Amino acid sequence: MKVRLEVVKAGHLLHEGSYEINDKASFAAACAQAWAAIHERCMAEATSVGQLMDTINENVLEALIGAEIKLKSL
Repeated sequence: MKVRLEVVKAGHLLHEGSYEINDKASFAAACAQAWAAIHERCMAEATSVGQLMDTINENVLEALIGAEIKLKSL
């Protein structure tokens, strides 16, 4: 099934993408892609070397605490 996956935290969209999800493996792959995209965006938004080092060492899980994963059928 084609779905839109959104990760939202405190009303702020952290990630959105369209994925084909049919089973636990495809759901896990979609979540892994979202995880990687959120981490890359955090690194791209770093404005100093110190902030970049913090982002490299930051655990993405910390950024996701309190976030919602929303799935919508396409």
